[in-house]
Amino acid sequence: MSLQVELEQHRNVLIVRLKGELDHHSADVVRFKMEDAILRGRCDHVVLSLKDLQFMDSSGLGVILGRYKLVKSRGGKMVVCDAHASVKRLFELSGLFKILSLYETERTAIASLEVVS
Repeated sequence: MSLQVELEQHRNVLIVRLKGELDHHSADVVRFKMEDAILRGRCDHVVLSLKDLQFMDSSGLGVILGRYKLVKSRGGKMVVCDAHASVKRLFELSGLFKILSLYETERTAIASLEVVS
């Protein structure tokens, strides 16, 4: 299964929706698309929506950690929402939830960033 990356700007928040499998085959595509959108756009924060992400490996964790560092270096925040149990478990084991907050829905994730709809 391949990976689809959907990007949407909501005020100063970049919403990144990942669908499919994020592994070493698709990691570079995600890295490029997210970095390009963050650096070219007017986004301060990132919401990573994982509702339709079926699988992720350590390459995916590396991509997310790298984009987190980029967003943080620019004074922004990154949050995660809608993660499946297997993906959530990978985040827990890796320790990423020590630096990234998890929310149930995109709406609550955006609200956590104090962005007015």
